[in-house]
Amino acid sequence: MRFLCDAHISYKIVNHLISLGFDAMHVNEMHNKWFTKDREICAYADANDLIIITKDSDFRNSFFINNSPNKLIKINLGNISTQDLIQIISNNIASISKVSKHSSFLIEIDKTDVSFIIGGI
Repeated sequence: MRFLCDAHISYKIVNHLISLGFDAMHVNEMHNKWFTKDREICAYADANDLIIITKDSDFRNSFFINNSPNKLIKINLGNISTQDLIQIISNNIASISKVSKHSSFLIEIDKTDVSFIIGGI
């Protein structure tokens, strides 16, 4: 799996994903860094088969309205510690891996559960 972490996701998440053997990058590694527009992030992720990890609901809206990004993990946890987010991702990495085989999906991680939507509308 290959991941692209949005601006409000810590580099520690990127490094953790890399330590698990996945390809991962942060939006700040893109040409315009945190100034990169959401549609450009989506286009880059779709062209490079990346799973976007974000807290930004605009990406969720775009998934349903524009069918882009193709692969999205939306974090709905507010201000939790990076260590807690690392643990949550680690606890769900097997499920994420199974879902990642689909060409389009949305995974939403909330305080009490993780939901999976396969394919856009």
